[in-house]
Amino acid sequence: MNIKSEEEIFELTKEIVKVLDEKDGIDIKILNMKESPLLVDYFIIATGNSETHLNALRDTVVEKFKEKGHELLYYDKDKGYEWLIIDGGSIVVHLFTENARDFYDLEGLWSEVERINIEELK
Repeated sequence: MNIKSEEEIFELTKEIVKVLDEKDGIDIKILNMKESPLLVDYFIIATGNSETHLNALRDTVVEKFKEKGHELLYYDKDKGYEWLIIDGGSIVVHLFTENARDFYDLEGLWSEVERINIEELK
């Protein structure tokens, strides 16, 4: 596994948010997970409006990780899911349908962690 500095991880987080935004990801959120018991720095959460859109968002994120030379631990490759995970170790991206996002409510589950305002990243 390639170890990256906190700055590099945050830069990659911002770049992933940017590509999700460019691909019309809906309601993109960044959760700062550094203070959580999980071994992850950031959760990025976004919603897609269809299976095709979710798959396009996933493929774009996977490309960005690879472009930056960041090792992927796992990502959902199959179709038909309402929740796709791209696990880059320090950054985990969660892509949901609207119904699945409401059902699993990761933002509510991790309500005590800091939210990073993506408007300030632009």
